[in-house]
Amino acid sequence: MSLYQFKLPDIGEGIAEAEIVAWHVKVGDRVEEDQQLADMMTDKATVEMESPVAGTVKSLAGEVGDQVAIGSVLVEIETEGAAPAKEPAAKSEKEQPLADGAEKPTKEQATAIPTTATEEPKAAREPAPAPQPKAEPASPPHGGKVLTTPAVRQRARDLGIDLSQVQTTGDRIRHADLDAYLLYNGGSVSGRGTAPRADETIKVVGLRRKIAENMQEAKRRIPHFALVEQFDVTALEDTRAMMNQDRGNNPKLTILPFLITALSKAMAEWPMLNATYDDDANVVTRHGAVHMGVATQTDGGLMVPVIRNAEGMNVWQLAREVLRLSEAARTGKASREELSGPTFTISSLGPMGGIASTPVIAPPQVATIAVNKLQEIPVIVDGELEARKVMNLSLSCDHRVVDGWDAASFLQTLKGYVENPLRLLSA
Repeated sequence: MSLYQFKLPDIGEGIAEAEIVAWHVKVGDRVEEDQQLADMMTDKATVEMESPVAGTVKSLAGEVGDQVAIGSVLVEIETEGAAPAKEPAAKSEKEQPLADGAEKPTKEQATAIPTTATEEPKAAREPAPAPQPKAEPASPPHGGKVLTTPAVRQRARDLGIDLSQVQTTGDRIRHADLDAYLLYNGGSVSGRGTAPRADETIKVVGLRRKIAENMQEAKRRIPHFALVEQFDVTALEDTRAMMNQDRGNNPKLTILPFLITALSKAMAEWPMLNATYDDDANVVTRHGAVHMGVATQTDGGLMVPVIRNAEGMNVWQLAREVLRLSEAARTGKASREELSGPTFTISSLGPMGGIASTPVIAPPQVATIAVNKLQEIPVIVDGELEARKVMNLSLSCDHRVVDGWDAASFLQTLKGYVENPLRLLSA
């Protein structure tokens, strides 16, 4: 028997230490060669550590959230034979999986949307044992797969209701369906959110900690100011609907590719918005190419994949890139190159509602824009009251680099493109 010390290998240029974000083994476990031991996170990526030997785990370097120096012992494994002659390198590397800001595994990749959402622990997602109902409802129309919102799911747990026993006439279970279930089974409608719950302590580690650090750094270093402008997108929405009818094999167009096109055109006229600021060297770089970061929410947190040279793509090409990159981010398959180097970031909380926002700039970028909800409202046009489709765009700028006049002028230029689809789509 011999004791093999698995030391944390060099997992990236300039990396001095890595954070333990998950253990896949515990002391006393029997492991096989190539079995996953732990997930380690650096500023660049999350890397899977695999055992080079088979044996029994004797010790672990620390707990989730601890930092481990490169070259120090991560796991000690008792083996039956001789230990390998040299340390192996990490066998696989993957980016931590985004969605609704950072994004960012690098200092330049902090997201533009402030977010406080944290992943609900696995134990809290499991429904409490359900009481035996007095009457057996029919099987839910969702075929056994319960679709609902987190608020409804939490209320059902508080009430001890098995959601698979709740019928709904819609595409997902709502509060009204819980009310009907309670009344049907001789109960009473309980107030929402009134059931007491135990306090829950969640350690901030991994991508969530990186997001927190990046957001804090962004707000500490950058003097933000924000402008919000209303855009009439009636004509643009009509154009989008017409193009989608004849899209052939192209992906369905959302409003995002049109906005990216408009932003690229406006930044050609106002290049101080498509810039990065090295505040250590006091150098501002105005970029010729538009590398558009698209904030994407994932199960692991907010990530920002980057569309390279967005100014050279048409709306169909942009739509394909948005789909490809967002899927890569959500599945953890986005490369380091695809998650670094944006010169401007766009984020969209529109589907979640909200008429205005104040997005956070990810240094070294100097501006970012957020898309708010689209709504139909009465508007006076040429003295007549009309129903128009409008939405607000919220622009945040670094006041060290961008003046208020320039930001306002940029928004008016952008407005000219968004509200005139023929001008927007012309070469």
